[in-house]
Amino acid sequence: MKKVMVAMSGGVDSSAALVVLKDNYELLGVTLKLHDGEYEQSGIKTCCSLTDIEDARQVASRFGIMHYVYNFKELFGEKVITPFIRSYEQGFTPNPCIDCNRYIKFEGLLERAVSLDCDYVATGHYARVEYDDERGRWLLKKAISSDGENDKDQSYVLYNLTQEQLSHILFPLGGMTKAEVREIAERNGLVNADKPDSQDICFVPDGDYASFIERSTGRKSEGGDVKNAEGKVVGRHNGLINYTIGQRKGLGIAFGKPTYVIGKNTEDNSLIVGSEQELMKKSLIAVDLNWISIPELTEPILCRAKTRYRMKEQPCVVYPEPDGRVYVEFNEPQRAITPGQRVVFYDGDTVIGGGVIMQ
Repeated sequence: MKKVMVAMSGGVDSSAALVVLKDNYELLGVTLKLHDGEYEQSGIKTCCSLTDIEDARQVASRFGIMHYVYNFKELFGEKVITPFIRSYEQGFTPNPCIDCNRYIKFEGLLERAVSLDCDYVATGHYARVEYDDERGRWLLKKAISSDGENDKDQSYVLYNLTQEQLSHILFPLGGMTKAEVREIAERNGLVNADKPDSQDICFVPDGDYASFIERSTGRKSEGGDVKNAEGKVVGRHNGLINYTIGQRKGLGIAFGKPTYVIGKNTEDNSLIVGSEQELMKKSLIAVDLNWISIPELTEPILCRAKTRYRMKEQPCVVYPEPDGRVYVEFNEPQRAITPGQRVVFYDGDTVIGGGVIMQ
């Protein structure tokens, strides 16, 4: 019987994944301790909390499965927290959940699983993994449901998975809806059957990224000029880390018309604002590419892409650049393309790859 390490966050999804797998695999449950003392002292509760750990332990115990807690605090700080802070300070808007999947769940944890002779790591993500004999490649695919589309699909945040990692990953919930997952949890009497979904960024539970960064670094973000697209100074901002592309509320300036953040200039510490029309862009440049359904991009491809987790994919052409970057041109202008966020490319329900938006 194959041996599987189930990553258990304490939530209903990973617990239901364990239930789905328990009759066909030898399982062990693992919860990762990611937070550091300084975050707790700052009032920040990161996953997994003591409550989350206890919920995961109870679920594993219910089915006679061993449960372990691994201390990944140092790795989480190095690979997720520090890059998150640095990215904001450089004027970008990062997605730490993607970095957590890349470096913690599917690199650090998978290495630990291999050392314990586990064949797979399983998580509660809503996505699918398939092997394509014709291409000779592992594919990452969108989650589906009985109706086809699945609004819980998480393939966007998993685009960094490698071929080696995909060959050792199980996503048991890839064909289920959230309602079906909760039904499994309730039917099996799981303690977390009605537990709310976790937040997008676990280590900033109040959503105040700027305060978190200032507490962590001990540095106050300096205010500066607010400029329009022509470079005219129209006001003052209270620190670039407080703003992101597309933001309208909280600018602290009355413009007399809808005005949005359209850019950030870290060289002169200025915030650029403009109209809804100025927020629209037809192209972007992405770096740090990871390809899944193809070994590399050698010629332009027609596909669909999205630049945010919750948006619908849009038609585009992806052009390879000599330096390993890609230039992406959309058929129609897209709203609030944001440096630091990720662009992920799709061919139907298959993830082609993705990268980090630079401009």
